[in-house]
Amino acid sequence: MNTFCKAALAAGTIALAGSTALAQSTTLRIQTHYAPETVSGKLAAEYIDNVQTMSNGEIEIEMFYSSSVVATVETFDAASNGIIDCDMTGGGYQTGKNPAFQFVGDIMGGYSTPYQQLSWLYYGGGLDAAQDLYNQYGMQLVGWWVYGQESLASSKPIRNAEDFKDWKFRSPPGMETKIFEKLGASPIVMDFTEIFTALETGIIDGADASGIANNMGMGLYDIVKHANFPGFHSMPSDHLTCNKAVWDGMPEHHRRIMSVAMESLALRTALTFEKANAEAVAQLKEQGVTIHAWSDEDLQAFRDAAQATWPEFATSPEAEALVASHMDYLRQLGLVSETN
Repeated sequence: MNTFCKAALAAGTIALAGSTALAQSTTLRIQTHYAPETVSGKLAAEYIDNVQTMSNGEIEIEMFYSSSVVATVETFDAASNGIIDCDMTGGGYQTGKNPAFQFVGDIMGGYSTPYQQLSWLYYGGGLDAAQDLYNQYGMQLVGWWVYGQESLASSKPIRNAEDFKDWKFRSPPGMETKIFEKLGASPIVMDFTEIFTALETGIIDGADASGIANNMGMGLYDIVKHANFPGFHSMPSDHLTCNKAVWDGMPEHHRRIMSVAMESLALRTALTFEKANAEAVAQLKEQGVTIHAWSDEDLQAFRDAAQATWPEFATSPEAEALVASHMDYLRQLGLVSETN
């Protein structure tokens, strides 16, 4: 081997050793409320695999499913306090801290599709507005994944708003309880993981849990035999938010990988549920579950009740600002009249 080749080989070896030494690592512990066998649980696993693969193993993630470390509503605080690093549940669970979280967690009665809601986040100024809120609590919003309108699970028919009278159901905390109380229902706030047992024992008549495919994956329709589809009442934005100190300490290319992977997860989630929900409906009908589709008039009655509740719930400056931002964007999309 001549002198030039030896020098080149030596330089390459030194460069390789240098790049290996400079490789940075990130280790994260993330909790989601979804069970691994649900559609959303499987999508979360794909996200983790994408991040680890695209980072060439520099990012290692330990994933906790079914709220196995702390209760669902405690996940945000667990991440903020360093028990875990990131929360993969949703902002709606944090309305007790600030009602503004309702309007990054579930606007209710607003957007019709996941694509419209994601458009507000990325092109309607939503991400900056939401980031200000999250940063106040020592957290960094990485992104959303929105699976579309939720469907209810019930032991009784849910054909229209009149069927909500005296209907006891599991509700997440926040604005939803106020809206359904106006419609005559009896919402009971309980953790996501308690739904199955509460339905089984008759503590509740129904549940607002998730989209119809996820509900089926949880086994809810093995217990109760009524559902509504298409959904209308709720389209939560599940979030990934991380401890801000942990996030700021990550190298920029790791943050970029996780952020862009969240955009991919958002698209894959919306597309996956288009198919999964339709398949779930067909399967549930074969299993004897009655699917109720609401009329346009009944759907509008719910939207009217929901939108009338927004200003009642927006009792902080941050919440008022987010409602105004949503209303401006809903007008741009033609989903709310210019007079509203």
